[in-house]
Amino acid sequence: MTRESRALEIRGRRFTLGPRSWLMGVLNVTPDSFSDGGAFLDPAQAVDHGLALESEGADIVDIGGESTRPGSRPVPEAEEIARVLPVIGGLRRRSRVLLSVDTTKAAVARAALDAGADLVNDTSALRADPAMAGVVAASGAGLVLMHMRGIPLTMQDAPHYDDVMGEIMGFLDERLRAAAAAGIPAERIAVDPGLGFGKTFAHNLEILRRQEDFHALGRPVLLGFSRKAFLGAITGQPPAGRLEATIAAAVLSVERGAHILRVHDVGPVARAVRTAEAVLAAGEARS
Repeated sequence: MTRESRALEIRGRRFTLGPRSWLMGVLNVTPDSFSDGGAFLDPAQAVDHGLALESEGADIVDIGGESTRPGSRPVPEAEEIARVLPVIGGLRRRSRVLLSVDTTKAAVARAALDAGADLVNDTSALRADPAMAGVVAASGAGLVLMHMRGIPLTMQDAPHYDDVMGEIMGFLDERLRAAAAAGIPAERIAVDPGLGFGKTFAHNLEILRRQEDFHALGRPVLLGFSRKAFLGAITGQPPAGRLEATIAAAVLSVERGAHILRVHDVGPVARAVRTAEAVLAAGEARS
């Protein structure tokens, strides 16, 4: 397929995504995230890891202080702020890499943006906190709107769709319109179909297989498949052993035109993705 470019405006800067896919490096400062919970609770270690992600090729570092793994429970906003703020501040002082805060809480987003974050990655797509849209609108920050059926505590309790692709597309389109009504222009938004968030194994494979459909929304498409359980179901590997499966999903997604890939293992994925892009570019140059 022809890899379509999309513009994304973040705090007054305009970026073009595609044909080069961006990599969003995952930095969880939580004790209970499904893959690396507890590994970066110390702010100094977390900052060092964020800098390492940047050096490995991350275009964005996504800092999260509340786990959204299946069955997880929310944490108080003060605790979430205490987890993410030292890391965002530490990275901002030492790096110019784009920083994203992974939160559904307006107070956390406001504190993070004040500390130097550039984007808000809201897994609730502005539904969890009525004040979130206003915070994002006023800040000029970028925004990721993600589809999730239910909430993390219950999202994997027998999720059902009559038309998984159509329902996710309809949801994201409605959320884009809600964001626009709140003063957030579409040019500042990326969309995420929410792999693993209220989806069965079959749903996740269908989303990956048909991900080109989401380009009809006209916004950059972000995919977060890194180390997830459906990849473990294919390979029989625990989270730490799912690198090859993650790389396979990344290369497939690049071929299908994904704009942003949210991954834990930035270095290996970056090498695979840049190789795939070089091959695709050579083919497009000959056509």
